[in-house]
Amino acid sequence: MAGRLLARGMIAGCLAAALAFVFARFFGEPQVALAIAFEAARSAAEGAAPEHEMISRSVQASYGLATATVLYGAGFGGLFALVFSFAYGRLSFQSPRVLALLLAVAGFVTVVLVPDLKYPPNPPAVGNPATLALRTETYFVMIALSICVAAIACLLGQKVAQMRDAWTGWLCGGAVFVLLVALVQFGLPDVNEVPDGFPAVVLWRFRESALGMQAVLWGSMGLIFGALATPVLMGRAQKF
Repeated sequence: MAGRLLARGMIAGCLAAALAFVFARFFGEPQVALAIAFEAARSAAEGAAPEHEMISRSVQASYGLATATVLYGAGFGGLFALVFSFAYGRLSFQSPRVLALLLAVAGFVTVVLVPDLKYPPNPPAVGNPATLALRTETYFVMIALSICVAAIACLLGQKVAQMRDAWTGWLCGGAVFVLLVALVQFGLPDVNEVPDGFPAVVLWRFRESALGMQAVLWGSMGLIFGALATPVLMGRAQKF
C-alpha cells in the first residue's frame, strides 16, 4: 500500500510541478529578466566585463526551469505520500482528499511560508556572493527548526485534544507553533543585502511570484494526490 501511494505521490508532484512551471514562466521569469538587466547595467557602469553564460537565458527559463521544477515536485511528492501514509488512520480524517489537502497546507506553511518570512527569496543581483554559504546554511536551519516546531505543536495539540476537545487542541497547537516560530526567527541572524537602487517593485513581485509558485505546487499536489489516493484506499477498505 505504501508503495502504491508513493508512486501516486510522485505522479501528483510531477503534475503539480507542471502547473507551478507555467505559473513561474509567466509571473516569475519577467522579474528575473528585469533583475538581470539591472545587474548588467550596474556591471557596465562599473566597467566590468559581462559574465559568460554557460547556459543561455532562453534555456534557463524553459528547459532548465521545467527540469528543476519537475524534480522538485517529484521529490516532495514522494515525501508527501510517505507522510500521508503515516498520518492516514492515525488522524481523525476519514476522507483521503481532506487529509491530503490539510497536509499540503501544513507542508506549505512549515516548509515554505515560515522560512520565507525570515529569509525571503531574492532575484539575481540581490545578495552578496561571499555570504552565499552562510545564507544557505541559515535557510536550511530555519526549515529544520520549522519542521521541529510543527511536530512539537502537533504533539501538544493532540495531547490537549485528548484531555479537552479537538477545537481546544487545535487552538493550543496553533498558539504554540506561532510562539515558537517567533522565537526561532528572532534568534536567527537577519540578512539584508539588497543593493542600493534595486527596484523595490521588481523585488516585491519576484518574491510574490516565488511564493505563488510554491502555493500552486503544494495546493495542486494535495488536490491531485487526494484524487489519486482515494480509489486505492477505498478499495482497501472494501476488502475488509
